[in-house]
Amino acid sequence: MARIIDGNEMNLIGENVRILRKRKHMSQQMLSNKLELLGVYVCRGSVSRIEDKSRTVTDIELYGIAEVLGVGIEELFKISNDEKN
Repeated sequence: MARIIDGNEMNLIGENVRILRKRKHMSQQMLSNKLELLGVYVCRGSVSRIEDKSRTVTDIELYGIAEVLGVGIEELFKISNDEKN
């Protein structure tokens, strides 16, 4: 059976999380702390692994990340290539 995500990348949102986090002038630790206030426990190291796409993201984490970053879930999937550079 084919996988949705092949290769070494474990999620589709990692790079966009990094872009949005930096746009908010937020460190990985700050993102982790704000997620914890929502009851979503993602340590700083896990934020790093999400951003480098070496860790999967649960639906609850996806919701929490979108809330903390102040975007809709769909925004985590569609940052333009112009903003990545």
